[in-house]
Amino acid sequence: MIQIQKISKSYSAQDLFDEAELIVSSKERLGLVGRNGSGKSTLFKMILGKEVADQGEITIPKNYKLASVDQHIRFSHKSVLSEVASSLPKDFELEHFRAEKILFGLGFNQEDMDKDPASFSGGYQVRINLAKSLVQEPNMLLLDEPTNYLDIVSLRWLQRFLRSFDGEIVMITHDRDFMDSVVTHVVGISRGKLRKVKGQTAQFYQQTILEDELHEKTRANQQKKRAELERFVERFKAKASKAKQAQSRVKQLEKMDMLGELSHEENMGLRFNYADFAAKTILEAKDLSFSYDENSPVLFGGLGFHLGAKDRIAIIGKNGKGKSTLLSLIAQEQKSLTGELRAHPSAKTGYFAQTNIERLTDENSIENELMSANPKLARSRIKSICGSMMFSGDLADKKISILSGGEKSRVMLGKIIAKECNLLLLDEPTNHLDMESIEILAEEIVHFPGAVVVVTHNEMLLRAMAQRLIVFRRDGAELFDGNYDEFLEKIGWEEEGAPVKKKGGSDYKQRKKKRSKLVQERSKACSPLKKKVASLEEEIAKCEEQLGLKNELLTKEGEDFAVLSQEVGRIHIQIEELFSELEKASHEYEELKSGYDQKILELE
Repeated sequence: MIQIQKISKSYSAQDLFDEAELIVSSKERLGLVGRNGSGKSTLFKMILGKEVADQGEITIPKNYKLASVDQHIRFSHKSVLSEVASSLPKDFELEHFRAEKILFGLGFNQEDMDKDPASFSGGYQVRINLAKSLVQEPNMLLLDEPTNYLDIVSLRWLQRFLRSFDGEIVMITHDRDFMDSVVTHVVGISRGKLRKVKGQTAQFYQQTILEDELHEKTRANQQKKRAELERFVERFKAKASKAKQAQSRVKQLEKMDMLGELSHEENMGLRFNYADFAAKTILEAKDLSFSYDENSPVLFGGLGFHLGAKDRIAIIGKNGKGKSTLLSLIAQEQKSLTGELRAHPSAKTGYFAQTNIERLTDENSIENELMSANPKLARSRIKSICGSMMFSGDLADKKISILSGGEKSRVMLGKIIAKECNLLLLDEPTNHLDMESIEILAEEIVHFPGAVVVVTHNEMLLRAMAQRLIVFRRDGAELFDGNYDEFLEKIGWEEEGAPVKKKGGSDYKQRKKKRSKLVQERSKACSPLKKKVASLEEEIAKCEEQLGLKNELLTKEGEDFAVLSQEVGRIHIQIEELFSELEKASHEYEELKSGYDQKILELE
């Protein structure tokens, strides 16, 4: 168990943590969420002893072993296998098969085992570091964006590995589906505090919304009560007959502890700019093949597909197989070896690629860079787009050269928004975005009136938008006429063996029966608590209505102020007690429901 006790941490004018507390108990797998810059990576560094809290302490048991993925690439062995095996615990240092098993899961093959680790691309070198952390048999794994540089097959393997890990995990990832498939609890960083909720991200955000609502209602009641006391004091402080009562209320005002207004975090306000398109088909490809030159292998061949005006296609597969290359062909930035690619004359393309970030002009401000995408736009509209990309006010004057990778990604998205388009080509658009921004992006892609082609390993985005797939497998690419879940059911990834049984199979029927039974049990178990929550909310509303009427009477002449004041006080106490009951009942309901939801998810 790790205990974080009243830690505070600041950098210049920014307060990241303010007496934050957290306990990580045995076998817990925690997902750490919060906006970019909220302090997630800083918390990791403090747990690892690489950063020191300004105050408070982090208690780690003696002989408790932590493992994290080293962000620095430093290799000391001549082969991939020996490099990873060097991190095996002493008891297993000769059992190289343990290292091989993890390397195979992360996308390496038998031939790679003897290769120099320095000969691999940056993404695969990061995978080697990830493998080195996974083989250590630690008590706790600290994983900061472990899905970066993983293709969809490796990502699915890592999900299974982490679910079976016999220890504690604290993980940062922008991939909500990946997090939900692994964690037992979600911990959020917000307003300098750490909030831990059992279950998945949905339970966490529901609980957060409920607690924020309770805070605001309590604050509103406090403000009402304060206003009542102030009105009474102002009205009767000069009257001798009421002077004693007025003085009593002054003392009440002095003793009141007022809740502060909650700060609100800025969200990305993405909205693509659609160019009208009247035809049915926006693009058609026939017999496409590609290789970089005559001496290079053919990445794919014989690929054909048509893209309707409102179609959604996702390009998926392992890294290095040609997904991004195919997207650049569709964008007509590269030429195919054979075949034909015809776009409609009215097609207007918005192309987002990681390599396009390098085309940003370092000397430009963010505002000028967006203006270059569409010089016809008014400056007010450009400013509005800057704000929607979280560069409001003076932030729009920042130079491109000083931006982080995530900020540059938002600038690229901003340039696509500035340009009118009816065909979106997006290559890993979720990279560098936080979880909230990814959900906003996914929603906008779903509702975009034009056509979309996306390269992604994010299964949440795949399930949200993909109607058809172009799948890179077996040294080529093929069109699959169905969504992602249908692909997994009917074909699946070779590395994972046979796909799950089709509907109608005995295994499917058994899982469906169990799921139906759990849904019924959940409804029966949760129903009383759900009704109790609704009843308490209704009762609170009635009390607040009564309070409003009593407050009005307090302002009128001829009323018995002493009696009314007592009634107002009684109603305030009643409301506070009801809120306390509501909070307890809501927590019990969410705990019970999340337990059933987890069991149901395991049968999916």
